[in-house]
Amino acid sequence: MVKKPSPDAARRSEKSRRAIYAAALALVGEVGYPKTTVEGIAARAGVGKQTIYRWWSSKADVLLEAFLDLSAQAAREAGQEPYVIPDTGDLAADLKAVLRITVDQLLDPRFEVPSRALAAEGVVNEPLGREFVAKLLEPQLQLYVDRLRAAQDAGDVRAGVDPRIALELFVSPLAQRWLQRTGPISYDYTDTLVEYALHGIAPPATPKRTKTGR
Repeated sequence: MVKKPSPDAARRSEKSRRAIYAAALALVGEVGYPKTTVEGIAARAGVGKQTIYRWWSSKADVLLEAFLDLSAQAAREAGQEPYVIPDTGDLAADLKAVLRITVDQLLDPRFEVPSRALAAEGVVNEPLGREFVAKLLEPQLQLYVDRLRAAQDAGDVRAGVDPRIALELFVSPLAQRWLQRTGPISYDYTDTLVEYALHGIAPPATPKRTKTGR
């Protein structure tokens, strides 16, 4: 009698985890955050509710991890390391590269639909808004801070510039345009944001004309 191989528990767990991520993101996009429940996620994923509670304490924790995983996937698909802003020595090129990945995410229905649902809920649900800002947004913004500080050390950014404020020059306009649908978002748009942020919008300085004797 041939003995059947035992099931691969790790593979089964990973398959369940992936199903739960997909179910949570799909559900919050369809019915909104308030109507999304652990029971609903479990049913959609085809797992028991106890499976979810074994790994996460709440639906917010499930969604947070699902978004982090989705962001990592998007970075890998773009050929970038997840949760890293490259440092090639060319600040403009590095910022443009990572913002292009962000554009891809924001235009991807897998990310866009649940993101809009959570953004809307975060406006009226202050505890949830704070949690997602602290756990999801701030770690990503810190990557920009670190890259800008490295550029300061290299002499590519003025010493007195506050990186935390500077990053808002290109991150905030993109977020506002996407959230409020005030215009299209594209690579050209984010490339322009970086150019304006790094080089300003004033015309190049010209030498002052000196008075000559008449």
